[in-house]
Amino acid sequence: MSSLPRNPRHRPFRPYRRAREESGARPAHAGAGRLPAHSRRAVALAGVLCAALTCGAALAPDPSGGRGGADGGEEKVRDAVSGLPKAGRPKDRPGTNILLVGLDRRDGIDKATRDRLHVNGQQCDCTDTMMLVHISADRERVSVVSIPRDSYVRFAPHRDTGKGFGKVKGGTTRHLGKINSAFAHGGPGLAVRTVEAATGVRVDHYAETDFVGFEKAVDRLGGAKVCTDKPLQDKNAGLKLAKGTHVLDGNRTLRYVRARHLDPPGDVARVRRQQHVLGELLRTLAGERFAGNPVELARAAHSLRKAVRTDSTLTMRRIVGIARSIRGLEADQTEFATVPIGDFDHRSPVWGSTLRWDGPRARALFADLAADRPITGNPATGPKPGSTPVPYAPETVKVRVEGSGKAAERMAQDLRDNGFAVQVADGAKGGPRKGRTEITYDPYWQRKASTIAAALPGAELRPVPVRGDKHDEVFTVRPGTEGAAVADVDFDRSHVEGGPVNGEELDCDEDD
Repeated sequence: MSSLPRNPRHRPFRPYRRAREESGARPAHAGAGRLPAHSRRAVALAGVLCAALTCGAALAPDPSGGRGGADGGEEKVRDAVSGLPKAGRPKDRPGTNILLVGLDRRDGIDKATRDRLHVNGQQCDCTDTMMLVHISADRERVSVVSIPRDSYVRFAPHRDTGKGFGKVKGGTTRHLGKINSAFAHGGPGLAVRTVEAATGVRVDHYAETDFVGFEKAVDRLGGAKVCTDKPLQDKNAGLKLAKGTHVLDGNRTLRYVRARHLDPPGDVARVRRQQHVLGELLRTLAGERFAGNPVELARAAHSLRKAVRTDSTLTMRRIVGIARSIRGLEADQTEFATVPIGDFDHRSPVWGSTLRWDGPRARALFADLAADRPITGNPATGPKPGSTPVPYAPETVKVRVEGSGKAAERMAQDLRDNGFAVQVADGAKGGPRKGRTEITYDPYWQRKASTIAAALPGAELRPVPVRGDKHDEVFTVRPGTEGAAVADVDFDRSHVEGGPVNGEELDCDEDD
């Protein structure tokens, strides 16, 4: 089972205003004791930015606390958007786009703080978190697209200094590399231009944050609610969490969003957990404590802004100006997605293992974002039609087909066509076994069993324990006279990659 929250009570995205009119409910400003409409609208957008910046802070150890550094960082941040050349940028489209980044920088953080936050690793001086936040032109929808740090993209034209990982000496270059290193190669400006070049979406504002501020901000908001259907433990991140629903303080929330060694593993699944936390923080900020008390929210926002640096155009006055036409947001007015991935282990001679985007699906996602359309519900960004979604990429599942004859050969080829790593048992003899096709496997690899079972829907699964500490990763398939047909499967990118969902699907179940 997944450690990521999934809400089965999902309903399609429906704008708040239309839902209110259809239900016959009174206008949101009606009733005694309610805030005036313009105040609520300002609170709503401030809450969105507050929560988004809080979550983005989770992996951003910028020790300057938003004050800039000796390298002129504050000036670079202020010019991150206003200082960009006008030529070559994407067109200005409806809505507002904000690039949130978290910097992996530990200089200046004392050892006691690093120990307390469990962040003693080596810094890379790069962007460890990237999120594009889109606020729709009608102020009825907020869409968040996470960009994995290992995304392999072409950097915007720049002049490398020749220092740091992946840098090239001499002249203006436009080379490929991991998107998180664009910051190291050219600061905030290059990070923005590279995101624009890769996505086709124009960035209107830029903000960078730190994880020291993240801890304080979550505590200021009263903690973050998370839920899991099984115990979670990641020694590297310092996370130990029991099954169930929990309200975590800032320190434990930081460990939750930084964890990588969980099931499903890696950065992409970690991004989904970040999105869940962000959605829960949005719910907190929309609750009575903050939405009903603009003074309380202003205090929280002020606390957060101490750990956030923004470009010169993203002022509080600008935030309030955008907020004047927004209404209170509900969970199904927020959307979350991660850039669709086509190859989770693309090897580069310089950069090592990287993530290659699924070109057609990524372009469809960013086309929706740029055109101010909902990013959920578009079949072009989902699994291929007619296939069964599976939780693990078939190429990561090793299969041995036993037996001889055309039935075994056909099954092996069909499984290969689905992407499975297939081998045929040497010296195997005999035709199909009588009855159902049988799949035997080491119970240690139970989590991958559903993937091969989906490809052989008529087969019988039979776990067979092995002796000793060595676990056999291979699933052995014995074709039978029944259940030998192979079904098309597709890697369930919503499980690991983070397919587009609205905020309701990331909420913890209220019954937990």
